[in-house]
Amino acid sequence: MRVEVDAEKCQGHNRCFALAPELFDVDDYGTAIVIGDGTVPPELADKARLAAANCPEFAITVTE
Repeated sequence: MRVEVDAEKCQGHNRCFALAPELFDVDDYGTAIVIGDGTVPPELADKARLAAANCPEFAITVTE
């Protein structure tokens, strides 16, 4: 599983960071970024899906 953030869609609500700080961080402008290469460990799969479901801008893509 992988996660990606579309920086053009992200409006800086940072719900993903609040829900899954192991997977997301915030840059100097408040835009969410993926930690590492976007690979999601199996134990964090539910958090990745939760973060994507809670993004009001639909900026997070989860690929199984």
